[in-house]
Amino acid sequence: MSTIIYTRTDEAPLLATYSLKPVLEAFAGTAGIDVQTRDISLAGRILAQFPERLTEEQRVGDALAELGELATTPEANIIKLPNISASVPQLRAAVAELQAQGYAIPDYPEDPQTDEERDVRARYDKVKGSAVNPVLREGNSDRRAPEAVKNYARSKPHSMGAWSGDSRTRVATMGEHDFATNEQSVVLPAADTLTIQHVAGDGTTTVLKDGLKVEEGEVVDATFMDVAALRAFLTEQYDAAAADDVLLSLHLKATMMKVSDPIIFGHAVETFFADVFAQYGEQLAAAGLSARDGLGGILAGLDALGEQAEEVRGAIQARLAELPRLSMVNSDKGITNLHVPSDVIVDASMPAMIRNGGKLWGPQGEEADTLAVIPDSSYAGIYQVVIDDCKAHGAYDPTTMGSVPNVGLMAKKAEEYGSHDKTFEIATDGAVQVVDSSGTVLMEHKVHAGDIWRACQTKDEPVRDWVKLAVNRARATGDPAIFWLDEARAHDANLITKVKTYLADHDTDGLDLRIMSPVEATKVSVERIREGRNTISVTGNVLRDYNTDLFPILELGTSAKMLSVVPLMNGGGLFETGAGGSAPKHVQQLQEENYLRWDSLGEFMAIAESLRHLADREGNARAAVLGDALDKATERVLTEDRSPARRLGQIDNRGSHFYLALYWAQALAEQTADAELAAAFAPVAQELTEKEQQIAQELLDAQGSPVDLGGYYHPDEDKAAAAMRPSATFNAVIDALRA
Repeated sequence: MSTIIYTRTDEAPLLATYSLKPVLEAFAGTAGIDVQTRDISLAGRILAQFPERLTEEQRVGDALAELGELATTPEANIIKLPNISASVPQLRAAVAELQAQGYAIPDYPEDPQTDEERDVRARYDKVKGSAVNPVLREGNSDRRAPEAVKNYARSKPHSMGAWSGDSRTRVATMGEHDFATNEQSVVLPAADTLTIQHVAGDGTTTVLKDGLKVEEGEVVDATFMDVAALRAFLTEQYDAAAADDVLLSLHLKATMMKVSDPIIFGHAVETFFADVFAQYGEQLAAAGLSARDGLGGILAGLDALGEQAEEVRGAIQARLAELPRLSMVNSDKGITNLHVPSDVIVDASMPAMIRNGGKLWGPQGEEADTLAVIPDSSYAGIYQVVIDDCKAHGAYDPTTMGSVPNVGLMAKKAEEYGSHDKTFEIATDGAVQVVDSSGTVLMEHKVHAGDIWRACQTKDEPVRDWVKLAVNRARATGDPAIFWLDEARAHDANLITKVKTYLADHDTDGLDLRIMSPVEATKVSVERIREGRNTISVTGNVLRDYNTDLFPILELGTSAKMLSVVPLMNGGGLFETGAGGSAPKHVQQLQEENYLRWDSLGEFMAIAESLRHLADREGNARAAVLGDALDKATERVLTEDRSPARRLGQIDNRGSHFYLALYWAQALAEQTADAELAAAFAPVAQELTEKEQQIAQELLDAQGSPVDLGGYYHPDEDKAAAAMRPSATFNAVIDALRA
C-alpha cells in the first residue's frame, strides 16, 4: 500500500486537519493509499524530549526524528503543514498547559545552574525556534503560484492600499558593524573537523563548539553583530521616527533566528525603555523579567515587584505616551510591536505594510507611515527597493502584475537558518576563531562582551542541486532566472564561483540566467512585474523565505496560496502547504465564536502534488487521477467563492472542506481515465449534491458560540474533532467512504 505522511502541527493548521484529513483519507483510500499522521507540533516535540517523566500512556515518539530519517529515503512522501517556530514565551506557555493537563514535564530553566537544569534546557532548546524545517528539508525549494490561483487573483483582485509619492515610510538598517558587513567566508578544500573558540585578552581559550564536521567543498561563514553599534543604531532610529512623527516598527525573525534575534529584540526593548531599565533594571532582573521576552512578559510579571509594580507600570506607560509611536500588533488590546518577539516576523510583516500603502497601525488604531527598522543589512535593501518603486509608480495591480517564483537553497540546513547551534552571545572581550584540525585559524573576529557571533554552513551537494533546479525551472517556463548573489558579500562571492562552475554542467543554451545582487535583482523583478512578466528568483535560504512572502502577498493577497514543492535529493518528496505561519488569531476567533477562517488552499495544492509524486514514483495511476481531479476541485473552490471568508455567518474553513469534497467527488465521477473510480464516486457525488443545502446549513448553525478545545497547544482530541466536524450529514458520507 502507498503511504502519505500528513503532519500534525499547531494552531489553525492543526484545527483544519481535524476537518480535512478525514476527507483525504476517504478519497485516497480508494487508490490504496494509507494516509498516516506524525505529530511534529510544539506540544508533541516537547513531550518527546521527556519520556522518562511521563506515564506509558502519555509517552509519544520522536516523530520529527523519524521524519528526518524518512526524508533521506526515496520512499518519502510528506505533506508538511505550518508549525509554531517557538519563541521562549510560546515555549513556556506550552509547557504550562501540558503541566496543567497532567504531564510531569519540568519548567523551562531560564538560567540553568545545575547539571540537571542544563540537561533540561538543552532538551528544550531542541524544540525552540525553527526546529522542524531544517530536519525535513533534505532538498531545495520550488515555490510558485499555481495558474488557477493566479487566474483567480486576476479576476477577483484583493485590495491594495494606495501609495503616495510623499510617503515617509522607509527602511532603516545598520549597514556597518552588522552580520552582513562583518562576514568572512571560506571554502573547505577537504573534509575536516573544525573548532570554534574564544580567546580572551589574557590568552585564556574557551571552546565554544568542537567536533564541527565539514565536507570537501563546503562553504563556512563567520560573522558577528557589534552590540554597542546596534544599541546606538536603535536609539538613533527612535529619535528619527519621533522627528518624522512616523510609527516605529521593529522587524526581525526571532522564530527562525532563534538565538540571535531574541537577543536583538531584547536590546530593542531595553533601548526603547532606556529610562525604565536605568531606574528599575535590577528589580526587573531580580523578578526574572527579561527584555528578551518582550514588553508583554514584563507587564504580565510586574506583580512580582510588589508595591513597586504600579510605579514601574506607570513609567512604561509614560514612555509609550511619548514619541515615537510604536506600531501595534493589536491596538484594541494594547499589544505593541515590542510586546512579544515572535509577533512581528519580518518576511510577513514587511509585505503586509507594503500592500497597505506603506502604512501600519498606531496606538489608536490609526494608519500611519512607518519607519521599518531591520537591524542587519543583509537583505533589508530589497524592501527599500519595493517601497521606492511604489512611491514612484503607485501600488501594484493584481489584475496585471507578473510573478516572482522562487528556487531556494535550503537543503541540509544551508545558510543562515542553520546557524543556531553555532551562534553565541560573547561573554568577554577577545577574539572568536574558527580553527581547522591542524590548528590553522581560518577566520577570526575581534569581539566585545555582549556581541552576537555566528557561523553557518552550506554544503556543496545542495548547491549543485540548487543550480540544477534553477536550470530546470528556467527551461520549463522560459522565464529569466536570477541568482540573487552579491559579489561584495563574502559568502555570496564563494557561491558565485560555485554557481558559475555548476552551470557549465548543464545545457543552458537559450536560457536567460543572470547573477545579480539582491538589490539589483529586486529592481529588475519589480520592473518586470509591472510589465506583467515573470522572473524566477534563485536565492539562498533566508531570501527564499522573504521572497515567497513578499511577492505572493502583493500579487495573491497571501503567501498561503503558494505551491511549495521540495524535491528531496534522494528521490522523495516534501510538500509544504505554503508560507503564512500558523495563524494564532484564527484560533482565537474559533474559540470565541466557533468560526475558523484559515484557508486550506495550500493543503489542497500540496495534496495534489503529493498524489502526482506518488503516481510517478510508484506507478499508481489512480493516484494521478485523484490529483488531477483535486486540481479541478480546487479551482472550483476558488472560482465559485467557496474559500473561507473572514466573518461569522459565511463559509469558514469547514465549509470550504465540504465544497472541496463535493467538487472533488463530482470531478472523479465525471473523469474518463478510470471507469471504476468514476463508478465508485458517482453515488458519493450524487449524495453530496443532493444534501448540499442541508450540510451547508448544519455547518452554518454550528457558528456563533464559544468553543472549548481543551487546550491551545495540546487540544483534547474529542473536543477538537467535534468542533471541526459539526455536520453529521457530511460526516456520515465521508465516514462511509472511509470504512
